[in-house]
Amino acid sequence: MKASLDRRITRATELAQTYPSAASLLSFYRELAQFQKSVSEDVQSNAITDARALLRHFPALLELMSRIGAQPIAEFGREHLQDPAAQQELLLAYWESGPVNGLTGTEAGRFFARVLLQPYAEYLASRGDIALDKAEPTCPFCNARPVAAVLRGEGDGAKRWLLCSLCATEWQYRRVICPACGEENKEKLPIYVASEFDYVRVDACDSCRTYIKSVDLTKNGHAVPIVDEIATVPLNIWAEEHGYWKLEPNLLGM
Repeated sequence: MKASLDRRITRATELAQTYPSAASLLSFYRELAQFQKSVSEDVQSNAITDARALLRHFPALLELMSRIGAQPIAEFGREHLQDPAAQQELLLAYWESGPVNGLTGTEAGRFFARVLLQPYAEYLASRGDIALDKAEPTCPFCNARPVAAVLRGEGDGAKRWLLCSLCATEWQYRRVICPACGEENKEKLPIYVASEFDYVRVDACDSCRTYIKSVDLTKNGHAVPIVDEIATVPLNIWAEEHGYWKLEPNLLGM
């Protein structure tokens, strides 16, 4: 089910042409995915299981952000992540506890940690024996929250899977329930779809005011959920204008 980094890179290129308004975001994501591919190749070829081994990729990531990153990201790297000890503290704190406080509690800190940890976490998840039918709202492998939902055809309908924001594991989850607060009243779970991309929708919750985007592969089998979720920025704008907040931001902080 998990799309390779090559497929994500290709899809980002395709969608940049399809949705010009998201071209700059997709171009930035493509550069990140190409960097992550090099990290992934290192992790796999060396069977890396210690997150500290990722530190050797930090200089290249800092250099990449100095060239293509937004100013706040680049400045954060220059001011806080030049010291290997700070780099290690950030990676291990995020891996062990997620975004809590200190450097991991900042948007820029989370960004640097996730860029490096995602390919590492995906590799570890690929080696694990994971209960994909776990009926919990967090990832059965790394306990991170979902960045999106995926609808896959089954019988006469579609089954919902949640997509982990860190290790990209997908696990089954009931369709009519909010993954943030557990609300099950259909009247409190509105759905919004825009005509320009009718295969991606906003699943919102009026009880906790959060939302998650769902990518319907029964309507578009070419979609790569991690990438298509980024490309559909107007859905984020609609949700926020209506007072909903995303359950978990994607790699770009959106």
